[in-house]
Amino acid sequence: MPLQPSMKLLSVDDHLIEPPHVWTDRLPKKYVEDGPRIVEFPREGKPPMHQWVYEGRSYPNIGLNAVAGKSPEEFGVDPVRYDDMIPGCYDPKARLADMDIDGVHAMLCFPSFPRFCGTVFLEGQDKDLALLSVQAWNDFSLDEWCASDPARFIPMMISPLWDTGLMVAEIERNAAKGCRAVGLPDNPMNLGLPSFHTDHWEPVWSALEETNMTAVMHFGSGGMPPSTAPEAPFAVMVTLMGTTSMAAAIELVFSPVFHKHPNLKVAFSEGGIGWMPYLIERADYVWRKHKYYQNIHPTIAPSELFRRNIAGCFIEDEVGVAMRHQIGIDNITWECDYPHSDSFWPKSRARAEEMLASVPDEDAAKIVELNARRWYAFPEEGFKSSTADSGWRPNNGEPPEYDYDAVMSDHGGVGYGAFIENLANQMANKEVKNN
Repeated sequence: MPLQPSMKLLSVDDHLIEPPHVWTDRLPKKYVEDGPRIVEFPREGKPPMHQWVYEGRSYPNIGLNAVAGKSPEEFGVDPVRYDDMIPGCYDPKARLADMDIDGVHAMLCFPSFPRFCGTVFLEGQDKDLALLSVQAWNDFSLDEWCASDPARFIPMMISPLWDTGLMVAEIERNAAKGCRAVGLPDNPMNLGLPSFHTDHWEPVWSALEETNMTAVMHFGSGGMPPSTAPEAPFAVMVTLMGTTSMAAAIELVFSPVFHKHPNLKVAFSEGGIGWMPYLIERADYVWRKHKYYQNIHPTIAPSELFRRNIAGCFIEDEVGVAMRHQIGIDNITWECDYPHSDSFWPKSRARAEEMLASVPDEDAAKIVELNARRWYAFPEEGFKSSTADSGWRPNNGEPPEYDYDAVMSDHGGVGYGAFIENLANQMANKEVKNN
């Protein structure tokens, strides 16, 4: 049946193209030259190209995949000037108008130049400048972009990924301003950071639990999907992008993270949901077979953690919608992905109606609106009416029911590193031949 007029579409994955003034207006004067700024580069026979330059490095594609308003026949060349894009890409007031056209009530907007979770600044040479640049983007996000209509933008932040102490401080600073989500890499090891299986991230998980902010992991935020043949079309990589979400989900449910932080919320962005039933089933199968000798919790199945602590989203995903109850109807949200090529703008509501045509109203309302309000603690009054800590928590705010470290100390078990080391030791054996 059609979406009811009372159902407001809340998209949890969209993107903004930063206007030129984001950093030049906010950085101290001594940092403006080295900070992110737009530079015009000449092109033969065409207007100059707009590019971001940061610490002397030029970054391509100011409007990466910002093709809203174009037909698929026009895809293929990303905008290189602001006037190549429709204003809703970079102007919040114009974005609101485009949302009205599209039938979308509210959205969460990821960065573009800093990448999905700010990894451009992880690469920065001057970490003082990098920290100021992270803070400048967050101030732009909350104080300018989202403040243009606090009931229609779900605010997110990026963080100084190179220092967990600074990350915690920035999380607390933005939580006090009403921020609802923080972008984190789905595979930190690809960025030279410790894995989710280590204690490195403990202060960050604790800060997110305390503030009730959601960790949003956009696919590809921790690097690209598995490499493919250089002769392969780009479509292979695009198709495989969702595998980074799959890998991150399994890393998390087999790690200590959700055992120690039962109120942590992790939302995967743009990775789809159709893979979830299979992967949850597979993880439980592996757990049942191998829990006795591996360093994984012996009594809590991965599916329990997944359904308590993880949410996913989709644009169109017929398999996922059909299997919504195997995933968990409360774990599914909707996305628009404006202004990228996966978006159906200006017909997103119409496409959502087609996707959910056979879904009962109760389930449809959860998918398009209510689950997003719940996972992001986003009331109808908007983010300025309260802070995130007033919202729902996966474990009802209760602490862990068991001491994970004590359980694992008693259980023991072999980790992947020890397994590989054992193989290496066996391969080092040399046969002794008798003369």
